[in-house]
Amino acid sequence: MAAVAAATRWRLFLVLSAAGLGVTGAPQPPSIVLLLMDDMGWGDLGVYGEPSRETPHLDRMAAEGLLFPNFYTANPLCSPSRAALLTGRLPIRSGFYTTNGHARNAYTPQEIVGGIPDSELLLPELLKEAGYTSKIVGKWHLGHRPQFHPLKHGFDEWFGSPNCHFGPYDNKARPNIPVYRDREMVGRFYEEFPINLKTGEANLTQLYLQEALDFIKRQQAAHRPFFLHWAIDATHAPVYASRPFLGTSQRGRYGDAVREVDSSVGRILHLLRGLGIAENTFVFFTSDNGAALVSAPRQGRWLEQLGLRPGPLSTPPPGRV
Repeated sequence: MAAVAAATRWRLFLVLSAAGLGVTGAPQPPSIVLLLMDDMGWGDLGVYGEPSRETPHLDRMAAEGLLFPNFYTANPLCSPSRAALLTGRLPIRSGFYTTNGHARNAYTPQEIVGGIPDSELLLPELLKEAGYTSKIVGKWHLGHRPQFHPLKHGFDEWFGSPNCHFGPYDNKARPNIPVYRDREMVGRFYEEFPINLKTGEANLTQLYLQEALDFIKRQQAAHRPFFLHWAIDATHAPVYASRPFLGTSQRGRYGDAVREVDSSVGRILHLLRGLGIAENTFVFFTSDNGAALVSAPRQGRWLEQLGLRPGPLSTPPPGRV
């Protein structure tokens, strides 16, 4: 009952905030930017002791804001943790848990039918009542069929994919994963949106960044409070980075991706300051369920720095503890 009461109070607060929008001189409700990484571990950031210190923007954000060292995701799997984040409920209550055929396979490509139920009330639906405009950029992962898409669940805009950048597939029995702009499919990963598995080059993070910057500028020009859910698929395997970042990290390709994420967050924060809305915007940075157990050991050189051998389960070399 306490949880229900809390949700009711939050909903009432949002509605009252919306009512204040029409009052002359009333302050605009704060905007919200939720930066959600994919499979990034807390130990990948300099603020938590990563030795290469390659995340200056995120480290500054931490120094100027708050750290939540006891904040845990609700599940170690993409779809359930994202369902919990957007509903505020344990994922099992909305049908997402690790061994459930109804919705757990929303994280699996194409052939699975599960997704977020219509009965669930998501954060953007609540915010809409308070006059917010909401956009999700990147990975949805709460169902790939149209009835489960973000615009059916409170978001006003979407650029990204219902699943992760899995593949490439054969484009016959199993096509590559689609990319959407709102309700229209605008291409597929590895086709219109290339990812070079050999070199690791892909421009996806830069595309996601530009979508975020453009959205923020439009909402500020219209004097509307906004909710931006920047849910990109970095640093999920297969790991990628755009050309300017490839080969720039001490931690291999995984570190390149982390550096690009850090740079992108810096660009978003810089824009908020430049528009004069940084003090009226809540910015949260977190990960869905890090750390990466596949990509980091194989593509992050930090294991070598610790004297560990890359592999499925890394172990210290002989003579080391």
